[in-house]
Amino acid sequence: MSARAFCLTVLLAVLLFGAAPARSQTTVAGGLTLEWIYGDEGRRVASVPAHAWLSDGRLLLLDVRRPPEERTFEILEPSTGARRPALDMAAALASLKTLLPDSGVGPSLDWPEALDPSGRRALYVFKGDLFLLDLAAARFTRLTKTEAEEQSPGFSPDGRRLAFVRAHDLYVIDVETGAETRVTRDGSETTLNGSLSWLYWEEIFGRRDIGYWWSPDSRALAYLQTDESAVGVSAFVDFRPDSAPRLITQRYPQAGMPNPRVRVGVAEVGRDTTVWVDIKDRPFEYVLRVKWLPEGRRLSVQTLTRDQHESGLYFASRETGAAVRVLTETDPAWVNIHDDLHFLADGRHFLWASERDGHYHLYRYTTDGRLVNQVTRGDWSLASSGAGVFWVRQAVVGIDEAGGWVYFTALERSSVERHLYRIKLDGSGMERLSTEPGVHRISMSPDARFYLDNFSDRRTLPSLTLHRPDGARQQVLAPPRPELLARFDVQYPELLNIPAADGFQMPARLLKPKGFRPDRRYPVIMSIYGGPSAPSVSDAWPAGLLAEQLYLAEGFVLLTVDNRAATGISKRLEDTVAGRAMEPETADLLDAVRWLKRQPWVDPERVGVYGWSNGGTVTLSLLTRSKEFRAGIAGAPVTDWRFYDTKWAEALVGGTPTENPEGYDRAAMVKRAGDLHGRLLLVHGSYDDNVHPQNTQAFADALIQSGKLFEQMVYPMRKHGFADRAAQIHLQRTMLDFWKRNL
Repeated sequence: MSARAFCLTVLLAVLLFGAAPARSQTTVAGGLTLEWIYGDEGRRVASVPAHAWLSDGRLLLLDVRRPPEERTFEILEPSTGARRPALDMAAALASLKTLLPDSGVGPSLDWPEALDPSGRRALYVFKGDLFLLDLAAARFTRLTKTEAEEQSPGFSPDGRRLAFVRAHDLYVIDVETGAETRVTRDGSETTLNGSLSWLYWEEIFGRRDIGYWWSPDSRALAYLQTDESAVGVSAFVDFRPDSAPRLITQRYPQAGMPNPRVRVGVAEVGRDTTVWVDIKDRPFEYVLRVKWLPEGRRLSVQTLTRDQHESGLYFASRETGAAVRVLTETDPAWVNIHDDLHFLADGRHFLWASERDGHYHLYRYTTDGRLVNQVTRGDWSLASSGAGVFWVRQAVVGIDEAGGWVYFTALERSSVERHLYRIKLDGSGMERLSTEPGVHRISMSPDARFYLDNFSDRRTLPSLTLHRPDGARQQVLAPPRPELLARFDVQYPELLNIPAADGFQMPARLLKPKGFRPDRRYPVIMSIYGGPSAPSVSDAWPAGLLAEQLYLAEGFVLLTVDNRAATGISKRLEDTVAGRAMEPETADLLDAVRWLKRQPWVDPERVGVYGWSNGGTVTLSLLTRSKEFRAGIAGAPVTDWRFYDTKWAEALVGGTPTENPEGYDRAAMVKRAGDLHGRLLLVHGSYDDNVHPQNTQAFADALIQSGKLFEQMVYPMRKHGFADRAAQIHLQRTMLDFWKRNL
């Protein structure tokens, strides 16, 4: 869900704590400033090389830690550790300049839009057109030159073809000859072929424009066709140009309104026909996933009902479209989306993830839908280790079918850590491979012979190491670089647990100023997010730690807390918030602040609360359901779930507004505006196409009607997350100015 987060670890820390005073630039030891933190050097401190595994088991690298003028692509041979340049960067840039003098590319190329599986070719989009880079020859070829932009390019498995979307239709280009084939012909503003509507891009595919899927033989495309004609239209008004401001429209289905209608088709490249997947046994609302079986004669399609209580997995014929239901998942709250469907090479089995026992675990099935065995089990959950959005899960990182091993990441050791494990397909022999306490983000080679470990903890900058499948370290590719921070005298957080009223231990992260004295009383700012299985607390390098130093320099103590449903520990805990109007989250977090106020070093009269997106909504819940906080900042909050999208609002509140009007009334913050306690700053971007500005405007109007004073900051034409450096810095200065005046 979009309101659930916006890169949580970055958002809660960077948006809150990257602050400086309104009229001057705050510095701390060594000259640490916002300008340095948000500059190129500051952004590279915690980076590791960009990388991709190639089909032959080698590794392609781009070390973004180096200055741009020193970067190039490299090839690493894992078995020997040999590392060599894969591209003459200067020659490639010269080649591009001859084709497109005004490309806007600086002293080095960024990571490409797409790579062919062998790593021979990379695809870039410049000025809306496609450019193909031959890495060995360091030569660009221009593939398209059209008025319409080309989008969502992707190579076929054999690397000989490239698919893309133009004006809502699918096309294929032969990369050797440049010959272009049109695959669909009915695309329009409301009929999308191979690309996603906003709802599917955000809520279902996790901000990835994945709307088509190559067959294993590279001869056909399965694709999603979307009909948005019945979806309501929202509008945003630009402030430029002066004479006639631009009107931007977006098709956005609010709770209870019609959704995009979708269907899955299969088109053989070179034929002008589509075979539509025919699902007849039960009605469905959403298509969650499409994936080919390895034999290429069938494809899998996952569906979800409108109430989100039931999901079906189907196998459909490539030739006829006839679909057979293989299995069904149900949940009394909602069924979560995952990418842990993995077909085994034996052609007879697949792995499937489910939360049916209250935790996220793996199961092995035969392709006719018979359960063979539960692979993982216990009072812990598998968890994603990568950098994707939290509401789309993927825990399996590799499968060694010959050896019988499945590799995955999980919370088995702790909910604030991520570790790598392996287990036999029959569920025996589970062992933990990662050793250092902290968070291990894993990327495994296709043949499961090696893996990369991007590791950090709360005091250790990220590093990138190469390992063998038994966990043995093979090579350090990018060590942590603490020397870059040595002059700043950084203060590091401590992890602790805060007890709820019933004894549940809520994970928390605490930062204290340098020279902290327990006999003094400090102002405290509590940051929250609170969304289901959306933890903010982890034993990883904190994305906003450097900016937080500026807050510490002003004498603030910083606390981040996860209520129980946010921890990701289990689906049972997540489901406790379903249909309950944010009351469970609020109760847990009020327990946390009351515990906080009992600490002798806390000034109980100077406690503030902050959150963005879902955290902004929870902030308003805390400020209207208690008198515990002196002040709060709510960034981009959902204030009435009738304003939010169908997929998440209907799951969280329970049904549509027509089916459950009382539930929507209970969950609406606008109806609680008159109960506001403490000072409030509302912040929103005027072009927030995720949580629409309507939310903040409605709450502001309700405050006015109630006679409540408040402050508001609107950022012109910024979206849900502020991408430009100037707005990021200005936002932080605005917030710290508010805190200093009110705490």
